[in-house]
Amino acid sequence: MSGTTLLINLAGAIALLLWGSHMISTALQRGFGTPLRHWMGRHLNNRWMALLSGIGITGILQSSTAVSLMATSFTAAGTLSLAPALAVMLGANIGSTLVVQLMSFNTAIAIPLLMLGGFVVFKLRDNSGFESAGCAMIGLGLMLLALSLLSATLGHIEATPVFHAVMAGLEGDTLIALLVAIVLTLICHSSVAVVLLVASLAATGVMTPATAMVLVLGANIGGALPPVLNAGSTVALRLPVGNLMVRALGAVLAMALLPWLTQMAATTTLTTPQLVVWFHTGFSAVLALTFIWLTGPLARMLERMFVQEARPEDPGMPLYLDEAGLSVAYLGLSNSVRESLRAVDMLTVMLDRLCVLFETLEQGAADEIRQVDQSLDLLSAAIRAYLADLGHDGMSDADADRAQEILMFVINVEHAGDILSSNLTQLATRRARRGEQFTEFEMNHIRLLHWEMLTSLRLAISAFLGEDLYAAHQLVVRKEAIRQMEASASREHFKKLREDKNAWAESGDIFQRVLRDYRRVHHHIAAVAYPVIDRLGEETPLQGE
Repeated sequence: MSGTTLLINLAGAIALLLWGSHMISTALQRGFGTPLRHWMGRHLNNRWMALLSGIGITGILQSSTAVSLMATSFTAAGTLSLAPALAVMLGANIGSTLVVQLMSFNTAIAIPLLMLGGFVVFKLRDNSGFESAGCAMIGLGLMLLALSLLSATLGHIEATPVFHAVMAGLEGDTLIALLVAIVLTLICHSSVAVVLLVASLAATGVMTPATAMVLVLGANIGGALPPVLNAGSTVALRLPVGNLMVRALGAVLAMALLPWLTQMAATTTLTTPQLVVWFHTGFSAVLALTFIWLTGPLARMLERMFVQEARPEDPGMPLYLDEAGLSVAYLGLSNSVRESLRAVDMLTVMLDRLCVLFETLEQGAADEIRQVDQSLDLLSAAIRAYLADLGHDGMSDADADRAQEILMFVINVEHAGDILSSNLTQLATRRARRGEQFTEFEMNHIRLLHWEMLTSLRLAISAFLGEDLYAAHQLVVRKEAIRQMEASASREHFKKLREDKNAWAESGDIFQRVLRDYRRVHHHIAAVAYPVIDRLGEETPLQGE
């Protein structure tokens, strides 16, 4: 077999190995990433639970990078402290060794069984969970097939002079070997694949245990680099940089102890491929047991190194829509939800300033409402564009439904803000230009509607953020109550102005339109309930339409 053919076969086997790893990670993230992320958010109470969570979730997703993105999103949001997040990454590094342990066994019979089983599970039901599980099984089968092809190809390559020259160069310089492994892992974005490749090379018998261990150390450092390069903010750098520092420091100490480690390896009965696998596991385990006690000081040091940058002056500029979330659906959805809550905060500010405007008729309050509305429109447009950029083809059904919910939520909040700014503010300023205050009767009803809006807005947040079905039903029921409040206030006001035709011509008409527009605002707030009710499979009468 010619050298060109061998290189093509080698490249194809490596590509198949990387593709199988990618299939497992993306399939399981798509099918089970969201519930795993929610579980992480609820159960990371202490360092040991965080460590075990990192091991377990990385063992499931087969990707410490995915777990790093999850934990980084929590720390950037402020919902997870940096210290337990560092413990998660220590566990994730151990979890990534589980697949290496699995692949080190003779699993030739498992290749056809996994592919056949994966195909059956994929076709079993039209369900994203079954499809994801089936793709993951096929991906695992492809990785095993790639390893068998890699082993066969390397068996032919080891007899070539070029291969011996390359391996001799690595044997002569441990620093070069370390850098080669770092660069290769950075290119592949998978320390698992590189460690498996090193184990396959070691099986050819042309690599000493010392060189094999150095390559494993390089793979560990290289595996920590992609999250650092993909961090979208200073705060987001804290966790991946901390993980890189831990791995790099561990690698430096291991390099210093390499002669002693080589002697220890010689006293064991492990073959060089087995040594690669167990050294990879032992390295991560020792780092975890050592640094689990130092997560607190390390977190404080990272917080001093990476100080949170000042937020942009324009509140309409998004803070959380980083590009890293676009490649992982549930992270992108989480970022969109956080920005959507900022939009709700703006709507709340507009409601409060509008109430002040009705009571004082100050032009400054009207200007502030319009400014906030401009920021709300800008933020809403950014969220809609971000949701459009998410990879919808790779989303699970639940994530696609959630994306639609977020989109409708943002649109309704924006429309409610437009009514407050364009209609209600204009009505108040028209009254101000005439030099007339709203009567006590009118202000009492306006205040009542204001508090009802705020109550409904809190219910809308509960329904949207917590998927609270009871809150969603309450929102629908409140539509009828708001309609009755509007009708009652309108009738009473009409009675008071019946005898004063001039007052009705202008002042009475403004108040009636205020009532109508408040109801329109509530309609958009209550509209948040329907996607939640529909997605959870519940039915409720549509009242107040």
